[in-house]
This record gives sequence, C-alpha cells and structure tokens, in this order.
Amino acid sequence: MKAIAYKHASPIDAPNALIEINLPDPVPAGRDLLVEVQAISVNPVDVKIRGAVNPPEGEVKVIGWDAAGIVRAVGEGVTLFKPGDHVYYAGSLIRPGANSELHLVDERIVGRMPASLGFAQAAALPLTTITAWELLFDRLGIAQNGGQGEALLVIGAAGGVGSILVQLARQLTGLTVIGTASRAQTREWVEKLGAHHVIDHSKPLHEELKKIGFNHVKYIASLTHTDHHYAQIVESLEPQGKLALIDDPKTLDAMPLKRKSASLHWEFMFARPMFDTPDIQKQHELLNETARLIDAGVIKTTLAETYGAINAANLRRAHAMIESGRAMGKIVLEGF
Repeated sequence: MKAIAYKHASPIDAPNALIEINLPDPVPAGRDLLVEVQAISVNPVDVKIRGAVNPPEGEVKVIGWDAAGIVRAVGEGVTLFKPGDHVYYAGSLIRPGANSELHLVDERIVGRMPASLGFAQAAALPLTTITAWELLFDRLGIAQNGGQGEALLVIGAAGGVGSILVQLARQLTGLTVIGTASRAQTREWVEKLGAHHVIDHSKPLHEELKKIGFNHVKYIASLTHTDHHYAQIVESLEPQGKLALIDDPKTLDAMPLKRKSASLHWEFMFARPMFDTPDIQKQHELLNETARLIDAGVIKTTLAETYGAINAANLRRAHAMIESGRAMGKIVLEGF
C-alpha cells in the first residue's frame, strides 16, 4: 500500500520531511477494522510529532490522526461494523497513523460516517469533535441543555477544535458562547458557526469581555497560546469557575487559580485509546451522535480548505499552514 511517512524528525522545509513509500498491507485481528482511507485531515498533533519524534533506527513513521474511509475487512472480534461501511475516526497515537491507503483501527473509537457528507467533509471532524465533546461535557461537566445563565469563553475559536466546540456549545447547551478571533476573516467564520459574541484575543481578554458586558465568565476553553493568555484567563474567570485547555504551555502555574477556587482540566482525546480505558467506546458513541446531529442539520462540517490528493507534497503544504498559526477550520486531502 502507498503511505506518507518520514525517517527522521525534521522541519517541514527539509527535503525528506515527508516522503512517499510502499508498505505491506495490514491484516485486521481482534476488534480491528481494516479501512481503505479515502480522505484525511491535518492537525497540530501531526506537526508536533513530525518535528520531534524519531522512529526507531531504520524504520519509518506514518502519522495522521483523522480519516474517513470504507471498511474492507474486520477482525474476528468486531461487532459494530461490517465490510462496506463508511466510517470516520481519529485513531490512536500508539499505533501507525492514517496517512496510508489502508489503516487498522479499533472499532470502539470509530463512528459511522454522516450519510449527508462526503469523505472530505467527514474527515475534517473526528479528532476535533472528540476533543471538543470531551472538553465540554466530560471535563467542564456541562450537561446537555444545561448552562443557562452562564458563559463559555473559547480562546482560539476559529481553529479546528474551536470550530466544532462553538457549534456544540451553541446547539446543545444553554451557554452564552463567546469566541475569540483576531482577523476579519476568522471573526466572520466564528460568527457563522454560532458564537453569540466574538472578541479579539490580540487585546487583553478581560477588557474585551467588559466591552460586551461580562466582568467574568464561569467557563473558559483555552485552545491555543494558553501561556500567553494565562494571566488574563485567571482574571476573567469567575470564582469557582472552570478552565479547560488542550495546548502545551511551556510552563503553567496553577497557584493563581487557588484564590478563586477555580479548577483546571486537561483534555487529551487520545487518553482513552492509549490506556484502553473501560469507557473507550464512548468515542464510538459520540461520533455516531455527531453524525446524527450533522444529518439532522444541527451542526456542520468544519472543512475550510481541500489541498488535493494525499501525497507528500500536499501534506507538506498542509503541515506548513498548520505551523503558520493562520489555519481556519480544517485542511483536508482526498484520494491517493
């Protein structure tokens, strides 16, 4: 099978940062599905791993943790899917990624693809949807249809996770949703996704919130540059409020949260598959529920740009855009 991989962690402008190779076709066993990959999308995790994680000497590393495709074969323990099913999923960090023609994935973290979407539109969703869903409902503990009278601030609302988090919070809770964006294009994007308000994160957040009538907010989802915004986050959070984050601040001192009895929550959507948690199948369930919501027209895909076929050149271009920090929504590649 064809795959896009690398031999050494490198900057994206290095000649062999990503290369096209051929690998043996994988064979499913246990609860694995063998998926013929039709489309993939690119996330910051791809960029971080490609730039820092070396495969064992003499081996290659295939990355990519968002895919949509067709089930071609199943392991002997599979009960949720059959060959021919259209699926979408993010996969697991401790297994090869999905930048390949064929891919093995545990059925418990796979969802049935929305019937109303094509493969490219579906591939934009899994990783960010799982992240946003778990952050909102599991980490922040907001009940569906709950949150009336409270506000959620989403820092970095135009990115991949923010684009789906804004929709989930607006459509499935009673929260007032406040997104941040610093450019006219991204501001318009966040408004179209359903945010009640959009403020500028290039300015002090606390002052920006005051301009729209909020002295504090109960919930904050910090999706990017947490270390840069941290003092403003603490200032903006209500006493007994909740902060959830997904990025990798170089340092994070939790002590400033103490005086407000505020709580800190990490969201890492790979934790369930990495540790094979007892509730791992929740990812299958939430992806199926997301598909239902999409087909019902409640939420929509976050696909922003399609970069063409799945090859090394197009993937390098997508990685470079992610690294620029200017990506909006999701970047997708389709077809080998």
